[in-house]
Amino acid sequence: VIIASLTISAILVFFIVPLTIVFFIYLTNVLLLIYQRNNEVKADPLSDVWDSVRKTIASFWDIYARVWHGYELHGVENLPEGPGILVYYHGAIPIDYLYFLSRLFLWKKRLCLSVADHFVFRLPGLKLLLGVTGVIPGTREECLVALKNGYLVSISPGGVREALFSDESYQLMWGNRKGFAQVALDAKVPIIPMYTQNVREGYRMFKERRFFRQLYESTRLPFTPPYGGLPVKFRTYIGKPIPYDPSITTEELVEKVCKGKFLFSFQTKTAVQALISKHQTIPGNIWKALLERFDKRCK
Repeated sequence: VIIASLTISAILVFFIVPLTIVFFIYLTNVLLLIYQRNNEVKADPLSDVWDSVRKTIASFWDIYARVWHGYELHGVENLPEGPGILVYYHGAIPIDYLYFLSRLFLWKKRLCLSVADHFVFRLPGLKLLLGVTGVIPGTREECLVALKNGYLVSISPGGVREALFSDESYQLMWGNRKGFAQVALDAKVPIIPMYTQNVREGYRMFKERRFFRQLYESTRLPFTPPYGGLPVKFRTYIGKPIPYDPSITTEELVEKVCKGKFLFSFQTKTAVQALISKHQTIPGNIWKALLERFDKRCK
């Protein structure tokens, strides 16, 4: 009994915060359904009719972000007034990205459409939430329409693979993905890099095992559960945009984004490494990330 109790307690400590986040996400969807039924709302989920409830949802997640992670957002002035593509590093749980969406809506009343993996749309009971928050499958056509309509569109080229198999070294796992760059060129919009400090210290995956990697590659489903949820400091940095250049190739644009993956436009990978060293301990350090909650300096 003692061993069983200790085992259950350890499991709860490891997984209680990620499970709480999942609970709040589903609770948010339930509240949206209640709002829709009580007000007989039949409008398009992206329409302004939903703005009042969007503000309520954003306020809740912004409070959670402030309390649990002391969340800060820097570089909003780098976002274009019109359309653009945000490219970001994918943490084990992209809760930092949810914080960003919430604060962006509260500060600027802007809705950023989010490209998600196909498995997200197979999760039960989240259809309305995905629609109201602007989550899209991310085909080339959908992204081009969204950009044409003036939206910001965000994508993490590493996606679920990066979430599962990157680690505290913050290695990008983009493979040969260049679709976002081609969409940017076709739509003639800038690409804006974005990165959240300490996102891997807040939530982590168990060390990669060959079996889980093979399982993911064959099914494209995330079987490895995240753990953690420590109240480390989160700071999201939005870098300077990489402007549309009709003379640039897709490969050159991808390389530029890789070079500016964490913040600002630097010309060499050495300069980016210096920037990473300034803003992020490599490998990530949980204790340092926790102590940064008491650091009032703007980084």
